[in-house]
Amino acid sequence: MIIMYTTSWCPDCRATKQALSTLGLPYTEVDIEQDSSAAELVMKVNNGKRSVPTLVYGNHATSMSRFSITKLKSWLEQVGLHAGSYQT
Repeated sequence: MIIMYTTSWCPDCRATKQALSTLGLPYTEVDIEQDSSAAELVMKVNNGKRSVPTLVYGNHATSMSRFSITKLKSWLEQVGLHAGSYQT
């Protein structure tokens, strides 16, 4: 399952959620403003930056800040996920 670390005010978070839904890829959302341990994890995987959205799948994490569908699809390919082929 993809975990997406977000904030309520983030336009890139909304775009990433919409893209994942359109691609048929389920995700769990965690608001880093509501969960301090999640905020720490985001900072750890993003070299000290509170960059959202941050996507985590297994041992793979990346920021989708400055969202683009190309950036998302590239990361999905790197982690072995493809639209319509999600396996739980």
